[in-house]
Amino acid sequence: MSKTLKQVLTIAGSDSGGGAGIQADIKAMSANGVFAMSVITAITAQNTEEVTDVFELPPAIIASQLDAVFADFDVAAVKTGMLSSAAIVEVVVRMLTPQHVTNLVVDPVMISKSGPALLRPDAIEAVKTTLLPLALVVTPNVHEAQQLSGIEVASLADARRAAKVIHGFGCKYVLIKGGHLLAERATDLLYDGRFFNILKGEFIETRHTHGTGCTFASALAAHLARGQSVLDAAQAAKSYVTEAIRHGLAIGHGQGPTDHFYFLER
Repeated sequence: MSKTLKQVLTIAGSDSGGGAGIQADIKAMSANGVFAMSVITAITAQNTEEVTDVFELPPAIIASQLDAVFADFDVAAVKTGMLSSAAIVEVVVRMLTPQHVTNLVVDPVMISKSGPALLRPDAIEAVKTTLLPLALVVTPNVHEAQQLSGIEVASLADARRAAKVIHGFGCKYVLIKGGHLLAERATDLLYDGRFFNILKGEFIETRHTHGTGCTFASALAAHLARGQSVLDAAQAAKSYVTEAIRHGLAIGHGQGPTDHFYFLER
């Protein structure tokens, strides 16, 4: 008997190592009960140790991919990841605006765990002024929150100040992921423009965390597509990522990926 699933789109870069980017997004969305679709913005030559090359796709083919998806699918949520350049941000904003996407999760991917920048300075400005006003939720880590807000973030008090600045760009919710960088480890901050919610979790000491930001944002988009509130979706995504990290995979010679399908018997 045929069935349907909520359909969620990721707009992001490809990671040839499979641990982050489009590959992580599709795995995380699938693991959280939705049908995943993809629009690829860039191709990275990447493994668990480093990013060695990046090729940005022409804006025209990005637009064509978006056209194809929205022409045929009932898109319940969209997650953006690596957008790389101002030209790519512009075409994504231009194509998404008439779709009136209710559940847009913006993961402002700026730098890879191995170091290379994945978002140019002009693109950061384009994200702030044109993409964030469309977003339901933006999910920066501490480094990205600092870049977006101009505030050094080392504590929850700093994160609150940064969240207020980022919210001012027009998104409805700001979720700053504390990770290991805040004094309060594994603690995230959710801000809706009026109230703060603190999302506490277990900190797992491991090097195998490649792709955790992509994974979290994708799980969040999946749960939003399935009808959960932002707070409930964020808590579900955090629980999922915690377990994926707990079962992290010692694959490759660098920072291995999380296990998106940790719950399967293998």
